[in-house]
Amino acid sequence: MADDREKPKEACSKGLSEILEEDRISQLPDHLIYHILGYLSINDVVRPSILSTRWRGLWLWVPRLELSSREFSDFNAFASFGDKFFDSDRVSCIENLELTIVVNENTSYFTSWIDDAVKRNVQHLRLDFCLTSYFERPVSLYVCHTLVSLKLNCMTLDVVEFFSFPRLKTMHLTYLWLSKDATFERFVSSCPVLEDLEIFGYLDASQPLRVHSRSLKRLIIAGCASTKVDSVPGIIIDAPLLCDLAIIDEKSKSFIVNNMEYNAKLKIDVSFGIEVVDEASVSSRRSLIRSCLSGILKVEDLTIFGDILLKIIHYYSKSESLPQFGYMSQLSLVGEYMKWFEPFLESCPNLKSLVLMVNLLNPMIFVSSL
Repeated sequence: MADDREKPKEACSKGLSEILEEDRISQLPDHLIYHILGYLSINDVVRPSILSTRWRGLWLWVPRLELSSREFSDFNAFASFGDKFFDSDRVSCIENLELTIVVNENTSYFTSWIDDAVKRNVQHLRLDFCLTSYFERPVSLYVCHTLVSLKLNCMTLDVVEFFSFPRLKTMHLTYLWLSKDATFERFVSSCPVLEDLEIFGYLDASQPLRVHSRSLKRLIIAGCASTKVDSVPGIIIDAPLLCDLAIIDEKSKSFIVNNMEYNAKLKIDVSFGIEVVDEASVSSRRSLIRSCLSGILKVEDLTIFGDILLKIIHYYSKSESLPQFGYMSQLSLVGEYMKWFEPFLESCPNLKSLVLMVNLLNPMIFVSSL
């Protein structure tokens, strides 16, 4: 009887072993395996290739790749891996490519890799380069007809004559070098369906930063990295569909928005290039301040960061009446001193919600429904 009782256990154990040994994933068609591998880390993508001949080389066809030089022991190993993946003879498409490079070696590798990604119809591209030497991106990158999203850092546009991004909807730029403003204007106009634009740090713009777009809905401009205050004349935005805008830039002399959408959201911290805020300095910028306030009259949800802009508005109101912000229903003010808030509050007759954050080091938040 004891032997009979052991038989079901043996059968059960055998069945489990057969299930574990059965490799169902390998039986999937190649295109499904490529899709699955595209969601794994680079180490997990390559590791199955040593298990069987069925998996050998499949990692070369994945449609998504996050490749960082930090994951390799030395540059030669990193370059060898990249050369294998970015084989120009390969015809598979690349849906999503994220390339992070922190080594300072021969940049010709990276130029050829990006060129190959463009040839393979890359749709979502993120390039994060921490290089001390100048890196020139291939011309093909600026005429990529398949890109839907593009995220770049340490970029100059002056060397490029022609741009074309007919499908690009999202573009995030960090440390953008601008010595010829007209080039950036052409750059944005080459994106007819662009909806989301972020610019973090632009350098030495000799002319106002102009953003003209008939499709743009969201825009963030944060921080001019120039060391010269007067080198940034201002920001001019003309985007009739814009409904979400953030401007954090204390070095621009002016800030003008034309044709902003009704019921838009705005977060702002600008100083009009004023280093010491007093009645005389504000008076010298009065026309620029007037243009700025006139351009944001349709804003429904406004957030003002810091005391500088509120203090400027306070002194401005002493010599000229503030316009009425009749569309504004929600207002958030972040500052140190309550006395700067009052003039602006009086110009918002239809305000329904007020958020005050006082003392940035030890915040006190006051929320009121009006």
